[in-house]
Amino acid sequence: MVVEERLVTYINSLETGNTEILDEIEREALRSDVPIIRKEMQTFLKVFLAMKRPARILEVGTAVGFSAILMAEYNPGACEIITIENYEKRIPIARENFKRAGKESVITLLTGDAKEVLPTIEEPFDFIFMDAAKGQYIHFLPEVLRLLKSGGTLISDNVLQDGDIIQSRFAVTRRNRTIHKRMREYLYTLTHHEELTTAVLPIGDGITVSVKK
Repeated sequence: MVVEERLVTYINSLETGNTEILDEIEREALRSDVPIIRKEMQTFLKVFLAMKRPARILEVGTAVGFSAILMAEYNPGACEIITIENYEKRIPIARENFKRAGKESVITLLTGDAKEVLPTIEEPFDFIFMDAAKGQYIHFLPEVLRLLKSGGTLISDNVLQDGDIIQSRFAVTRRNRTIHKRMREYLYTLTHHEELTTAVLPIGDGITVSVKK
């Protein structure tokens, strides 16, 4: 945990909750051990959407569709959401969840490896939400930046790896060292990229907020 657990529990206790369908999907995901965005991230996204009202949203990493539905539900303006998922078992669940939420006309699900899908997309986006395989963020970045409008925002989730990001690579379990190395590279690239202004924030499991100049 990046922030002290009792503080997170208190902050989350102030949250007023989501719509009934989002609560149902969240409970189902947690029972099935499907990772979805944490409560703190949900709240942050709601505030961001209220502030920016992005008309075109790209999500890299659909899972079961929870965050895409949340963005469709809490964006005050009309929007179009394109979301990409590669894991075959989750794709039909996400499609069904979009129908249950009545958002199938707002959300388009593209299937396949994002490295192959991203180059096929042409129109730019106001907001891109990165929440896929953490070791792939750095590989997705060139196409993501191509698709992000000037003045647009890129938010990346789970970048601090429960605090492991500050450890030496030798202190991280061997199976996680590649992800650790790539995430450090990703964070350095975002914070030093000449096209971006980036903040790293200890929200949930750590996020970055980058605005394209």
